[in-house]
Amino acid sequence: MRLSKLFAAAVAGLLVGACATMSPAERRSADETRCRSYGFRQGTDAFAKCLLDLDLDRAAARRSRFDYPYGFGGPGWRWGRPWW
Repeated sequence: MRLSKLFAAAVAGLLVGACATMSPAERRSADETRCRSYGFRQGTDAFAKCLLDLDLDRAAARRSRFDYPYGFGGPGWRWGRPWW
């Protein structure tokens, strides 16, 4: 009985997690919409640079989340912060 409850909880967690992720096509569309809202026109070098900057910002945020050496998450988390 406990195993079936554990399995059901794991499946529910996976389903909720799957709903929260963006596909690469959705991410690209959101990035294009964001760059157009900044005033860049699609097909220009400035638009391509805007897309590149958004991707680089996302990669930097991912690195800072996973490579922070002082505990859970990055700066701003309570646990593991140096107190000096």
